[in-house]
Amino acid sequence: MDEAAWDAMATVGRVARTHGRFGQVIVDPETDFPESRFRAGHVLWLRRGGRVESVTIAAVRFHRGRPIVGFREVGSMTEAEALAGAELRVPVEELTPLAAGQYYRHDLVGCRVATRAGETVGQVTRVEGGWHGSHLVVDRGGRELLVPLARAICVRIDPQAREIVIDPPEGLLDLE
Repeated sequence: MDEAAWDAMATVGRVARTHGRFGQVIVDPETDFPESRFRAGHVLWLRRGGRVESVTIAAVRFHRGRPIVGFREVGSMTEAEALAGAELRVPVEELTPLAAGQYYRHDLVGCRVATRAGETVGQVTRVEGGWHGSHLVVDRGGRELLVPLARAICVRIDPQAREIVIDPPEGLLDLE
């Protein structure tokens, strides 16, 4: 698999650290569907040693909301240690369809952000936070602005048009 395919995939988790002696890892999930994404038999993709490769989940259990995963291709703690920090991705075609008004983070990255009046604010470089409170990180020509991802502020989100229209509260655009 090449870099272009890797870049087109969606991140679903990141390997936090090893767990135990038999090559298992703890994953920090970056998905709203960890129980369905991290199941035995599912194939995930990671970049290791400059190569993109697949790994198959052999076993999984959850502890405090995080999956503890064993991969078929990883059999020792030493091999698992080499995965620390690795992003785990899947092709976007494998993502669970979302209800209207819900978006994957990768759908928002790259969107132009503008005010209702049409003033360009910047471009979304990433989305941070969890389901309880996320915000858009907007590049304003080398400066970052954090815009709460709330319906009262983000009044129109159109990933197809690559645009997000905001109604910023007073002072938000002055923050840097």
